[in-house]
Amino acid sequence: MRIALVAGEASGDLLGAHLIEAIERQSPATTFFGVGGPKMARAGMDVWWPAEELAVRGYVEVLRHYARITRLRRRLLQRLLDAPPDVFIGIDAPDFNLWLEARLRRFGVKTVHYVSPSVWAWRGGRINKIARACDFLLAFFPFEPPLYEKTGLRVAYVGHPLADLLPLDVDRAAVRERLGISAEQKPIFALLPGSRQSELDYHAELFLQTANLLKERFAHALFLVPLVSRETREKFEAALWRLGAQNWPIKLMYGHAQDALAAADAALVASGTATLEAALLKTPMVITYRMSPWSWFLIQRMRYQPWVGLPNILAERFLVPELLQEQATPERLAEALAFQATDEENRRMLWAAFHEMHLQLRQGTAEKAAHAILSLTAMARERS
Repeated sequence: MRIALVAGEASGDLLGAHLIEAIERQSPATTFFGVGGPKMARAGMDVWWPAEELAVRGYVEVLRHYARITRLRRRLLQRLLDAPPDVFIGIDAPDFNLWLEARLRRFGVKTVHYVSPSVWAWRGGRINKIARACDFLLAFFPFEPPLYEKTGLRVAYVGHPLADLLPLDVDRAAVRERLGISAEQKPIFALLPGSRQSELDYHAELFLQTANLLKERFAHALFLVPLVSRETREKFEAALWRLGAQNWPIKLMYGHAQDALAAADAALVASGTATLEAALLKTPMVITYRMSPWSWFLIQRMRYQPWVGLPNILAERFLVPELLQEQATPERLAEALAFQATDEENRRMLWAAFHEMHLQLRQGTAEKAAHAILSLTAMARERS
């Protein structure tokens, strides 16, 4: 069997790698190809284009790269139509993948969208478009399948793979020892400014300015900064030089975001999948995000909920602080992070809430998703 996949960023690369491994366990003779990252490549995928090509967020930022992304998408479509796969799996990246899925489906290719777009948060009008584009939708959260009932789209709740991957209990002392962090260094803060280069443009200096305020408050503070690619690391290092922060207590890490979160007393996290990672690792956090003023204006007009961070959306309340756009100042972020790192009553409350969330999402996601995809292809072969 031949399966095409497209993943557009670091989180999609991780999801894709686990899915490939699960499918291979159930159907060893399968080949995989398309757009993916290094983890998918290591899992056995033939990467035609790197996932970094699609890692752009925000309307203004997408417009800057629109011509390049459009050319890539049309080239990919033609290549898939020249030798159609048994199934196409779009992993997140809905604006890119739903376009592809709709066109492939017209030519008889079975299409799966892996990760429901956040129609419960904004742009709910996409539900019908999603139903027209794909044959099967795999949902990560239990509240998602009912949203599609009226469309007739086949939807399965498969849980979230991070809940399977991450342990229910985290031994912070052991993680710190493995990272070579001494007991004298505390508190420890993880800074996760994002996986996209465009996110570093808005977050690198903001996160460093926040760290500067915290190191003045805590004499033995340490900052762990995991960065997912050479490009994002270069952008963060450039910000370090601009602020003269080369000698600050900052440990740059190539990847290893989960280690950084597991070792930390508190984390400053750009809104995205990393906020769920922090919750599953039971790490108190502050969620932040900045983008261009025009992109922010458009997104605000389309939001349905008061929360943007996944832990808050799942809890349906402000479980952890969200400081976004104009509210995201170094002073406010530093104050909120200091509270998250030191207030013991708050930390106990968060641990209990995050633990319950973890149990709810732990469903054996990759195996469930692989079984669903293989069932779809088996049904298609029987009908043909």
